[in-house]
Amino acid sequence: MWGIISGAAIIAGMRICDVTLDTIRVINVVQGKKYTAGIIGFFEVLIWIFAIRFVFQHLDNIANLFGYATGFGLGNILGISIEQKIGLGFVQLNVISLHYADKIANELRKSKFGVTILPAEGGSGGISVIVVLAPRKMQQKVIKMIESIDQKAFIAVQASIPYRGFMHGARR
Repeated sequence: MWGIISGAAIIAGMRICDVTLDTIRVINVVQGKKYTAGIIGFFEVLIWIFAIRFVFQHLDNIANLFGYATGFGLGNILGISIEQKIGLGFVQLNVISLHYADKIANELRKSKFGVTILPAEGGSGGISVIVVLAPRKMQQKVIKMIESIDQKAFIAVQASIPYRGFMHGARR
């Protein structure tokens, strides 16, 4: 009995490791960090090969299959949690505030975030779109600052890969 449970636990542990690495590797691929992604990918696949080898050697043990699936699910959760904590890359926030665009922009600038205000046309007339480019790990801070000024502001967040140029907020 102990061998059945320990085998499944070992497989689950290996899957947690390789899927967590996979999540972080994919983020690095999307951001164009090819060497980092390559190194992570090497270890990810090496761990996966050991895990699948163990499963195939013990196909008669159903617990191993559950360990494999459990490790996959938990690896996704752990990988996403780690990525959210370290906040790789940058985000672009597009903000529409009907009455507080200048106040939001000024507060963000005081906190050293790069802000651009663009004129736009909405259904009811002219508005401003505030564009903020910030390190991903600062995303929640930016959102809290915006919401402290305008709870009803429309905020859209998307991943951003800066190509070149000066980013004021990146020099903290």
